[in-house]
Amino acid sequence: MEKRLFTELGLSPEILKAVDKMGFEEAAPIQSGVIPLALAGRDVVGQSATGSGKTCAFAIPAIEKTEANVKKVQVLILCPTRELAVQVSEEFAKLALFKRGIQSTPIYGGQSYERQFRALAAGTQIVIGTPGRILDHLDRGTLAIGALKMIVLDEVDRMLDMGFRDDIERVVQAAPPGRQLLFFSATIPPPIRTLIKRYSNDPASVKIEAHAQNAPQVDQVYFEVDRRSKLEALTRLIDVNDFSYGLVFCSTKVMVDDLDGHLHARGYSVDRIHGDIPQAQRDRVMEKFKRREFEFLIATDVAARGLDIDDLEVVFNFDLPNDAEDYTHRIGRTGRAGRSGRAFTFVSGQEVYKLQYLIRLGKLKIRRERIPSLDQVEEARDNVFFEKLRTTLDAGDFRRHDRMIDRLIEQGYQTTDISSALIHLLRGPEPTAPARQSKPAPGFHSAPTGSPAVAQPPLQQPAAPAAEPESAAEPLLRPRTPRSGHNADGGRKPRTGQEKGFVPLVFNVGHAQFVTPADIVGKIAGVTRLPAGAVGAIDIFEEETHVDVAEESAELVIAKLFGIRMKDVRLKPHRVGVP
Repeated sequence: MEKRLFTELGLSPEILKAVDKMGFEEAAPIQSGVIPLALAGRDVVGQSATGSGKTCAFAIPAIEKTEANVKKVQVLILCPTRELAVQVSEEFAKLALFKRGIQSTPIYGGQSYERQFRALAAGTQIVIGTPGRILDHLDRGTLAIGALKMIVLDEVDRMLDMGFRDDIERVVQAAPPGRQLLFFSATIPPPIRTLIKRYSNDPASVKIEAHAQNAPQVDQVYFEVDRRSKLEALTRLIDVNDFSYGLVFCSTKVMVDDLDGHLHARGYSVDRIHGDIPQAQRDRVMEKFKRREFEFLIATDVAARGLDIDDLEVVFNFDLPNDAEDYTHRIGRTGRAGRSGRAFTFVSGQEVYKLQYLIRLGKLKIRRERIPSLDQVEEARDNVFFEKLRTTLDAGDFRRHDRMIDRLIEQGYQTTDISSALIHLLRGPEPTAPARQSKPAPGFHSAPTGSPAVAQPPLQQPAAPAAEPESAAEPLLRPRTPRSGHNADGGRKPRTGQEKGFVPLVFNVGHAQFVTPADIVGKIAGVTRLPAGAVGAIDIFEEETHVDVAEESAELVIAKLFGIRMKDVRLKPHRVGVP
């Protein structure tokens, strides 16, 4: 299917203006194929993967065919999950921005009925929702579809997998006979063909081949790693590549919670979503993630379904997905809109054979690589620090301390020693000798870079894993040892608030949460990216911790760490004496 310009698709000036505001010019293949057919009134079956632009493919004709002066439901979109319903609703709002009088409303479980009653009674014309809640409103009589012009079934294969077939059929049967019907699905198995044959009228088919949608801009790599070493592998890959914005997929809600706790303890800025987290909290997490208030979102497939984020640097498959389609859905969240992206997958034991099956089934291009060694991670961090230092020197953006340096030189110190000592103070102590081993940690299977996935020898089956123990390998860099009062005996004079240029902050965690100085320093450094020298003395009490922070960085620390979890407590840092 050839791409076409939006200006060639016969769209109204209002839609073209909205598309231009969204930064689009050329329509995606699925959009180029579906939009003209849908505008002409045809029933359509669109087959393409997630991330291919199918939402615009049905949203644009739906908006174009909606009459603003008719305050009745004219378009109904069924989605498999709440997250996808919200994302589709947001897309409709953007596209209908210049179409005065057209309103769209998401309807899904977990949201207040009263809010939905008010929106439906106010005369919304476009309703986007999950089958169960849509059917509930039809049964209650609060959703009238007598004026319905179009029904869109989005991700039909997923809705059938989730057991919504009967609900879908009841909704379609309740609609007026002259309605237009649009199917969208990544695959068209026999049950969907039956629905198409039973309910559509001479449908046009638009198929985007799976291989054309297999994230062509995504560099895909997999690593063979023992389950117990996945955490270490993840943190090494983040550090060696200096990633700062990505998704981490886990197969279970328990694994999401465990990984969230482990990464927080190591000072990484993360948050999580899964099915047991209330919808309102998930919405807040997603808004923060879109604003890049934290770096990595840990999620299950169901909770992450329909996420619409375009500029992710990387997607990690911490656990192997169930099938090739889920794999494509996951990695399709990076490398979008013409950008390049990266996808890393961890496999252990016999999972390599499952991965090989997914590769053959989905025509995937995934190469095998080895986990970076500790020396490689250290070198990468050195390079990042070196570039920052060089940039600062080139820009001259620093206050000179010639007098202090001259005094040290007069006392016989070499300039190289002075510089090394300053870098040491800034970056913290070097790791201990065992952490500098160059060989892979236990459980890491080395392979030549770029070797093909299907040509690997059988793996040795690892021992049965326990519940995600501490990693087999030592972390590369430990937090800088702070000047901590620690106040374990209650008799030591507090050290915070004494040093010039520093201000004490209060954190609402302490001995009761088993907090250590390393936890505090790691969290501040991981979230704010401030140097270790920005943190001074630390006093840990039973229910709170006082932390000296460089005065110029205090507000940044408060803003960045507010709401971040530590030891299952939401942090509420504030200045001493300021509640």
